[in-house]
Amino acid sequence: MTAACPSGFMFEHFERDCDKPRPSGEHDIETPHGVLHVTMRGVPKGNRPVILTYHDIGLNHKSCFNTLFNYEDMQEITQHFAVVHVDAPGQQEAAPPFPSGYRYPTMDELAEMLPSVLTQVNTVIGIGVGAGAYVLTRFALNHPSLVEGLVLIDVDPCAEGWIDWAASKLTGWTSNLVDIIMAHHFSTDELTDNQELIQTYRLHIAQDINQDNLALFCGSYQYRQDLGIERPIVGLNEHTVNTLTCPALLVVGDTSPAVEAVVECNSRLNPTKTTLLKMADCGGLPQVVQPGKLAEAFKYFVQGMGYIYNVACSLLAVAPSATEMHWILSDQIKATSEQCCQHDPFSSSLSCLIIALQFPMFSSVT
Repeated sequence: MTAACPSGFMFEHFERDCDKPRPSGEHDIETPHGVLHVTMRGVPKGNRPVILTYHDIGLNHKSCFNTLFNYEDMQEITQHFAVVHVDAPGQQEAAPPFPSGYRYPTMDELAEMLPSVLTQVNTVIGIGVGAGAYVLTRFALNHPSLVEGLVLIDVDPCAEGWIDWAASKLTGWTSNLVDIIMAHHFSTDELTDNQELIQTYRLHIAQDINQDNLALFCGSYQYRQDLGIERPIVGLNEHTVNTLTCPALLVVGDTSPAVEAVVECNSRLNPTKTTLLKMADCGGLPQVVQPGKLAEAFKYFVQGMGYIYNVACSLLAVAPSATEMHWILSDQIKATSEQCCQHDPFSSSLSCLIIALQFPMFSSVT
């Protein structure tokens, strides 16, 4: 296994990609709504799903996901799956500007571009952030047979335009596109307290993404429609209501600007198939700020779906002085994980996840 980059958010991590050779699986794929740039890592393994990622506004697949996918624990997981990273139209590195008069796809059309990417794939496990989480949710609603599970980070199911809301929070700021996107990603405290992280992403958004292309993507997200999902009621509408039918893990930092939106999304989904993870000591971009926590949660999530039981469900020690109860509980978690193979994999592994997140390194699950 290739050595992982150290955890962290430094810009060089997603520029150098840990000094690994540029992947050979980069393709521009024609779809009914334009061309998508995708990066394929690994090859599909038997009937296993492919991990499909979709980034947020102001980012591309590298700046959004490289910190997570270069994390050692995540690499241990992804060696068992092929991974397909999708860049929204015009958001990839060195993307050319769109021609004059170009109409950017709507969010629904972005979702309908994905089947063209997956012509040789049976099913996917999606990981989406912000706008990308919305696209993958719409894709799963339209094509439920293609999606086995979703990890939705900072997802907003509502139709309200976030740009007006974000601009209203920027008192004393020049409300240009970069500032508004930063307010979309990060809390007010983060914007003032975490200068290294903020400067890294401010420069990336301002300098590495074609600004005209970015404005088009942001406009598409601003004018998205409500997802129209509803929580099913047993015995009444569970077979007819518009909702996700696959397991879903909703993730948000406990000080993220997206907390209310994610909680709202959770309230609309089937509680027997949905887990809400609020990460402590984390605001925006949990996959960048807390990649270890997210990798651990993703491991339990995938094991709950019946995959990679051979990957250990061990937790990192919180500190050298961790109490004896830490190790007792860790052993209980391992035992619960082993039972997953014999009983209900999804509910057992989610229970394992909930126990795990009671450690101080995680927040509680709501």
